[in-house]
Amino acid sequence: MDETRKKKKRTAECCGYPISIFFIVINEFCERFSYYGMRAVLVLYFRYFLHWDNDLATSIYHAFVALCYLTPILGAIIADSWLGKFKTIIYLSIVYAIGQVIMAVSTINDITDANRDGKPDNMTFHIALSMLGLVLIALGTGGIKPCVAAFGGDQFQEHQSRQLNTFFSVFYLCINAGSLLSTLITPVLRAQECGIHTKQQCYPLAFGVPAALMVLSLVVFIAGSGMYVKTDPEGNIMWSVCKCIGFAIKNRFRHRSSNYPKREHWMDWADERYDKLLIAQIKMVLKVLFLYIPLPMFWSLFDQKGSRWTLQATTMTGDFGAIILQPDQMQTVNPILILTMVPIMDRLIFPLIKKCGFDFSPLKRMTVGMLFASMAFISAALVQIEIDKTLPNFPSSSESQLKVVNMYSRTLNVTFSPSQEQLMINSSGSSGDYLTFDHEDITVSLDTNPVTTQAFSLIKGGRQTLIIPSDPTFMYLQEDINSKPDDGKNAVRFVNGWTADLNITDLDSIEPSATTNYTLVAQGKRNFVLTHGEQSCEFSRTFGFGSSYTFLIPSTVFSTNCESIIEIEDIKANSVHMALQIPQYFLITTGEVMFSVTGLQFSYSQAPKNMKSVLQAGWLCTNAVGNIIVLIVAELGKLPKQWAEYVLFASLLVAVSIIFSFMAYFYTYIDPAEIEAKIRKEQGLEPEEKGKEKLEMEEKDEDKENYEVKQTKI
Repeated sequence: MDETRKKKKRTAECCGYPISIFFIVINEFCERFSYYGMRAVLVLYFRYFLHWDNDLATSIYHAFVALCYLTPILGAIIADSWLGKFKTIIYLSIVYAIGQVIMAVSTINDITDANRDGKPDNMTFHIALSMLGLVLIALGTGGIKPCVAAFGGDQFQEHQSRQLNTFFSVFYLCINAGSLLSTLITPVLRAQECGIHTKQQCYPLAFGVPAALMVLSLVVFIAGSGMYVKTDPEGNIMWSVCKCIGFAIKNRFRHRSSNYPKREHWMDWADERYDKLLIAQIKMVLKVLFLYIPLPMFWSLFDQKGSRWTLQATTMTGDFGAIILQPDQMQTVNPILILTMVPIMDRLIFPLIKKCGFDFSPLKRMTVGMLFASMAFISAALVQIEIDKTLPNFPSSSESQLKVVNMYSRTLNVTFSPSQEQLMINSSGSSGDYLTFDHEDITVSLDTNPVTTQAFSLIKGGRQTLIIPSDPTFMYLQEDINSKPDDGKNAVRFVNGWTADLNITDLDSIEPSATTNYTLVAQGKRNFVLTHGEQSCEFSRTFGFGSSYTFLIPSTVFSTNCESIIEIEDIKANSVHMALQIPQYFLITTGEVMFSVTGLQFSYSQAPKNMKSVLQAGWLCTNAVGNIIVLIVAELGKLPKQWAEYVLFASLLVAVSIIFSFMAYFYTYIDPAEIEAKIRKEQGLEPEEKGKEKLEMEEKDEDKENYEVKQTKI
C-alpha cells in the first residue's frame, strides 16, 4: 500500500484539491439521483402499469433490491482482482446506463398500443424489457458501489489528509442530496400525463430522467479520465479468506477420526498451509459474522418503505393544503429525518445517556434499534386498521353486489326475487349502498303501470348498477369497478337522462339513457363541458383521492346550467391522511440510526482493518437476505389483512431482537490490534518501527472507514 502511494503521479489541483475529484463528486450525485429516482416509482410501475397485484409487485421489488445488495461483492472482486477500480466503474456504468434506458423504454405504452386505447396490447414485451433493465441496473449500481468512494480516495496525495476528509463529507452529502431530490422529483414527473395517442401517467418521463442522469454520470466520469490516478488491482482479501476457510473445513473433514487430537478452534486446521496471523484475523471476523445471523430480519422491515408503505400511501389522502403529496413522495421523510437525527443522536442523545451512567453499548443500541423498527410496523398496522375502516365492502368470489339508479320521472318501488327485498327509489336517485346477493339470477319488478318485470344474471364477485331509464322497459345492467381506482385517481362516469346525444369533455358522445365508461381523473378541481349543438354548460367538481362517482344528467340539464346534475358516490374518497405515516417513518429511522450506523462501527472495531471488505460483504448479504424474507412472506404468507402482515413482521423482529440480545450478552469485546500485535511478537514478524509505520498508515485510512460507516446512514 505504501509503495502504491509513493508511485502516485501528481495531478492538477484547484484550491488544494485534485481537479479529478470534482468529476467523481458530480458522477456520484447523478448516479444516486438515477438509482433512487428509479426506485422511488418502481413499485407503483409494477402495480399500475404492469397491473400486478400488491404481493407480486412487492416480491419483484424486493428481489431487485436484494440483487442490488449482492452485486457489490462481485464488483469489489472484479475491481481488486482483475480490472482495477477505474475500468470497473467505466464498464459497469455502461451496463447501468443501458439498463436505465431499457427500463425507460419499457414504460412507453404507445409502443404496443395498436388500438390506441391507452393500454399496452403486448404486456409480455413490457415485462421482459423491464426485467432485463432491472437486472442490468442491479449489476451496475451494485458493481460500482464499492469502487467509486475508494477511487476518489486514491486521487489524494499523502499531504492532503485534510482535503481527503472533506472529500468524503462532500461525497456523503451528494449521496443524500441525490437521494432526497430524486425521491421528491420523480413522483411529480410520474403524476404528469403524457402519451402519443392517449394521455396516461408519465412513467416514461419518471424513468427517462433517471436514465438521462445516469448517461450524464457516465459522460462526466469519462471526461475526467485523463486526470485520474489509476492504481493497479492489488488482490481481494475475500478470496484469500474463502480459500483459507475452505481449506480448514476440508482438512478438518480429512482428520475427522478420533485418532487425531482436537484443536482449540476449527480454523486451526488451516495452519498447515496458512499464516497464523491470517487465521487469527479470520477468527475475529467469524466471531462478528456470527452476530450477523439474526440481522436480516431488521432489513426485511426497513426496506418495505419503498414497497408496502408506498402501496399503503396510495389508499390515503396526500392533501396537505398548500401542497399535494404523491404516495411515493412519502419516502422522502426517511432521508430528511436521517439528516436531522444522526447529528442529534451522535452529539446529544448518546452522550446524555452515557452521562446518566447507563451502559449503552453498541450491541444494546442495535437491539433497541430493532425494537424501534418493530414499533414502526405496529404503527403501520394501526394506520392500516384505520384505512380498512374506510374501504368499501367489496363482494367475495361467491357474492354479487347491485346498486339501482332511477332515471324515471317518478319514485319507483323496486322488488327483487327470489329474496323479495323491496326498495323505494326517488326519481333521479339511487339505492345508496350496494345490495349483496349470494345468487346470480334475480328478477326485478317495478311498480309501473303495467308492472315491469325483467330477469338478470349478476356477475359473481363483481359490482353492477341497474340503470332504470326514462322508459323502464329498457332497464339494463352496467358493470362497476370492483376495487379502489388505481394510484389514487378518481373514477367518473355519466348517465344521460336528456332526450338527445350529448358530448362531454374528454369522453365520447353519449346517447340518451346510455352510460359512459369510467374515466380516471386526478385529484383537484375538474371541469366537464356538456354540449349539444349550440347548447352547452359547464359542470365542476373537486375530487379527492381514490373515489368513484356516477353523475346523473337530468332532462333539465341545460335549463339549469348543469346545476341539476346529481352526484352518486359509488366509492368514498380516501379519508385517512398520509401524515399518519410520519410516526412509523420516525420510528423506523430511529431504529436505522441505532442499528445500521452502530452495527458497522461495532463491526469495524471488532475485526482487523484489512478485513473491512469481508465485513462489508457480510453486512450487504444481511440486506439481501432481509429482502428475500419479504419476497417469501409476500408470496407464501397470503395473509387476508395487510395489518396482520405488519404485525407478523413486528412480532418476528421482536423475537429476533430477544435472540440477538442473548447473543450480545455472551459476546466478549476484543481489541483486534492487541491480538495481532501479540501474534506478530510470537512470530517475530514486526519490529517496533514497522508497527509505528503501520499505525500511521491505519490512521490515514481512518477517513475512508468513517465514510463507509456514514454511507449506511442513507
